[in-house]
Amino acid sequence: MRLRNLGKGEIAERVKAMLSLVRLDGYGKRKVTSLSGGQKQRVALARALVNDPKILLLDEPLGALDLTLRRSMQVSLKEVQKKLGITFIYITHDQEEALNMSDRIAVMHDGKIEQIDKTERIYDHPRTSYVASFVGNANILKAKVDEVTGSEARIRFCNASFTIPDQSFRPGEELHFALRGEHVSLSSNPPGFKARVMEKSFRGSMLRIVLRTECGQEIISTDYGADSSLKEGDQAYFSWKAKDIALVDHA
Repeated sequence: MRLRNLGKGEIAERVKAMLSLVRLDGYGKRKVTSLSGGQKQRVALARALVNDPKILLLDEPLGALDLTLRRSMQVSLKEVQKKLGITFIYITHDQEEALNMSDRIAVMHDGKIEQIDKTERIYDHPRTSYVASFVGNANILKAKVDEVTGSEARIRFCNASFTIPDQSFRPGEELHFALRGEHVSLSSNPPGFKARVMEKSFRGSMLRIVLRTECGQEIISTDYGADSSLKEGDQAYFSWKAKDIALVDHA
């Protein structure tokens, strides 16, 4: 601010306002070396914002912090962005952090943008198998078009089939669908696609079950309502709602 020839009074006011913005009121006379990791991050943020930028680039800003502090700083950053109303470009390899922090997400692969969209659409309507697998670890179902009738297409998956609205499909065409683990409904009884339980593990309140279909595809279910009596080696049946699958890698 001194290099921009701002007066002492204006500098003092800006410093006070920035410290208040990042919730460090009263810390103005402290040395940075005496601050905690989270407080140092806030000082760095205040230094970047004090000159009123129109866009702020944050490159892995929370990577060095522990999980609890990182989550606290995520909240702080979102609060600051809303108060200032400027664009934050936030770079991260943490999928959960990307979903928590963003209004729009650009997923990059080999230096190219695979998809740029609203957060909800990135998660619920990925355009490619890479986006689906990278953000949220979706199952990728390999299927084939059996027939196209009117406005519907019958899709063959393993030894059963399902129908979806036709999207200029051709009989015999191979397709890929993304299906999130939380959308895989699992039961020990029909109806549904037949599979074998290969692995079962508890993740807090979530039950994670790895299935192998009759045609050898691996499916992961993280359905909170899954039948908890299922054990490794059991036969199971899984299904999904039509709205919960997304066609990927289709021109």
